Amino acid sequence: MIELKSVIKTFSNGVEALINVTLHVGKEEFIFLVGPSGAGKTTLMKMLYREEIPSSGQVVVDRINVTKLAEDQIPFLRRNIGVVFQDYKLLPRRTVYENVAFALQVTGAPRSQIRRRTMQALELVGMLKRAKSFPSELSGGEKQKTCIARAIVNNPLILLADEPTGNLDPQTSWDIMELLDKINRRKTTVVVATHNKNIVDGMRKRVVVIEGGRITRDQQLGTYSQE
Repeated sequence: MIELKSVIKTFSNGVEALINVTLHVGKEEFIFLVGPSGAGKTTLMKMLYREEIPSSGQVVVDRINVTKLAEDQIPFLRRNIGVVFQDYKLLPRRTVYENVAFALQVTGAPRSQIRRRTMQALELVGMLKRAKSFPSELSGGEKQKTCIARAIVNNPLILLADEPTGNLDPQTSWDIMELLDKINRRKTTVVVATHNKNIVDGMRKRVVVIEGGRITRDQQLGTYSQE
């Protein structure tokens, strides 16, 4: 499903974000990317949806070599990849329903399909009752659930979540992670970058540790720190 082959990323200022990274993520897997700030986790995630490209090496997503993808093909790649951000990135003047529906509107989906799929996504994340609310009226957890609904409304093969619990209290953080686990059980590959030790240790998923741009540990049923 996802494969990075000897990926190196060096920015124009000389910073080496990723150094010879090789990683395989299978279909329907759930993995945590952990490591200190600046380790390269976000850079790796951005490469999967072609926000960044490697200086060398290959990035393959669903059998597509993302590294060589033509610019006009990038939107089609991103329809198969849902992204959840720590800072939500919701449109402030649109309701919950409109924020989620917008992800379908930009693909040219018919109106009847937009309504059906938007309502299904909101129901899945428990936000149907807040469909007419604006982002300013939502709690942090509700904003993140809206972001998840927006990310999955296209039924993507892959869901990427970059620090999805970074701004949330412990109980809400668990609610969000249980939701991501539920989405994974619906046959979506899930990749989560996080600093939340309690959640990583509690969920016991595959854990990939990145330090200084290198993968230093890849452990099934892993923990945040080496046991």
